[in-house]
Order: sequence, then structure tokens, then C-alpha cells
Amino acid sequence: MSLCVLLFATSCEKKEEAKEEDVQFLVTSPLERDTTIAKDYVCQIHAIQHIEMRALEKGYLQKIFVDEGQRVRQGQPMFQIMPLIYNAELQKSQAEANYVGIEYKNTKQLADSNIVSKNELALAKAKFDKAKAEVSLAQTHLQFTSIKAPFGGIMDHFQVRLGSLVNEGDLLTTLSDNSKMWVYFNVPEAEYLDFKTHTQQENMTNVSLVMANNELFQYPGVVQTIEADFNNETGNIAFRATFPNPNGLLRHGETGNVRMTVPIKHALIIPQKATFEVLEKKYVYVVDKNNVIRSREITIAAEMPHIFVVKSGLRKDDRILLEGLRQVKENEKIHPKFEQPAAVISHLGLYAE
Repeated sequence: MSLCVLLFATSCEKKEEAKEEDVQFLVTSPLERDTTIAKDYVCQIHAIQHIEMRALEKGYLQKIFVDEGQRVRQGQPMFQIMPLIYNAELQKSQAEANYVGIEYKNTKQLADSNIVSKNELALAKAKFDKAKAEVSLAQTHLQFTSIKAPFGGIMDHFQVRLGSLVNEGDLLTTLSDNSKMWVYFNVPEAEYLDFKTHTQQENMTNVSLVMANNELFQYPGVVQTIEADFNNETGNIAFRATFPNPNGLLRHGETGNVRMTVPIKHALIIPQKATFEVLEKKYVYVVDKNNVIRSREITIAAEMPHIFVVKSGLRKDDRILLEGLRQVKENEKIHPKFEQPAAVISHLGLYAE
């Protein structure tokens, strides 16, 4: 009886082994081709002009001609500081200038008649010039009580209120010219070198902007400026892209992501489903010439929908396990079925260009 049971069990095991050997696992190889990838960089969005509007003279804030968030035009009055003292100073300096001017004319007539010396005439002329300069200075002080927009832009919130006593230099508000936006982002050294190597015309690379709501800004930008020095602490260098903003959608201080298209020569492309992760590291199962699988760590250069661009860890002629990664174990021998890389990628509905 024991012998029969043993024979039956052995027979079952052989059938299971045969069944396992009949299971085929799809394998493929990395697809090598020239392609482009999109890389995103966290960015800060700045208005092309963004300034603080400050009081130029001391006094009470008499009038506010604008409102918070309002768009103003160049030269438009914004604030008026009470000008009474400065009006009085102007009148005083004009009166003194008139008095000294009369003295100068009289001295000139006497000098023309050789009654007074030329030195006295020169002294009278100097007093008259000084008086005129005092008038000009008083006029400037009076003009400073009226604060006008130096350029067209959008007002920020008020830092003062009507009737406030402001001192020279006090912040009133800020003004932003949002017609164009400067977008700053940091690029690692290796990617900077790739950018400079593959750019046909310096500082003319088109980029796009992904806004905070993950929508693509409708107008493309252009990288126009790269800073002179790298940051030694981060290994990055700052780029500045300029974006048109005709609809005023972008505002100073926003954040987002700049998306750059980077060319890669002889890129190795594999499906994401052919990888697995252990302790935040990516691995694939490589099938050797004896059809034994072994895990291998890989480094990812870029990630796109359903595919990875491999930076290191694989060669183009390596065979990797495509499906059934959870059904196999390290150093296990399998029965592979090879599928061409181009076919694998096409089945994913992706087209690397």
C-alpha cells in the first residue's frame, strides 16, 4: 500500500514539473533609439518689473487715486501727500529769487556804467543762481508729494491708509508689470552641459510652463539667460526663461514647473512593468544564456508614461523578463518566449521619437 502511494505521489510531482516547464514567460530586450524626454524643474515666477512704491517726502497721505489689484498706466497718479508745507517753501524760494533777481539787474546796470566792479556783479549773479536753484529744489520736493506710476502694471495691497502719517522711504504698495514673466529654475551641472551641447542657438531653447493646477500654460517661453556661476552647495545653475503673458493670467510670486525637452542619443527604453522596486531602488530580472533569471539593479534617466529610459545597468542585447515577475524566484530557470522590443513598445501604444 505504501509503495502505491509513493508511486502515485512521484507521478504527480513529475506531472507538476512538466506543467511548470511548459509555462512560457515573455522576455524582451531594451529598445535602443534616439529620443527626446521632457524634464520638469521647479520654478519661481516673477514679473518682468516688480518694484516697491515708497514715499519720497514726509507728510500726511491726503489722497489715494487707485485701488488694490487695479491695473494702472504709466504716469497715472497713485498717491498724494499733503503738499501745504512744500507749496509754502516753493512760494518762499520764488519770492527770494525775485528779490535777488532785482538786485542782480540793478547791479548789472551799475556794472555796465562802471559804477561797481565786476566782482560785485559776479557775486550778485551767484546769489541769483543760488536763489533759482532753491526754487528748483522746492519744485522737486513739491513734485515728490504726488506719486505716479513709473510704468504700467498691477497694484498690490496698500501698506498705508488715507490720513496716515508717512515718513520718507515708507512703503506704500508694490507695482508689477506682468506683460512678460521671468521664470527662474535650477538645472544640475550634467543637464546644463547637455543643454549647451545640444542647443543649436545659444539661449534660444523653447520651454513650456506647467502651472500649479497641473495645466499647461498656453504660451511657450524661451530660455534667454543663464547665470554665470554654479551654486557649490547644490551643484545647480540658475536659468531664466521669459514667457509672454498677454492675458495677465500669471502673477508675480507664483510657482510651477518649467518643462524642457532634452534629446538623448542611443537611449535604452524598457517598459515600466518589467521593473520592480526594493528599498526605493529599481531592478529587472535578466535572463542569461542558460535561461536562468537574476535580478539586476538599474538606474533610471527619465520616466514617461509606461516606459523608463535606462541610464545604467543594462545593455541593448540583455534579455529581461517582461511579465510574471511575481511568479519567479532568483536563480530560477524558466522557459522564455522572446518578443521584439519594438513590438513590445508598440503594444503599449507609445511612440518614441
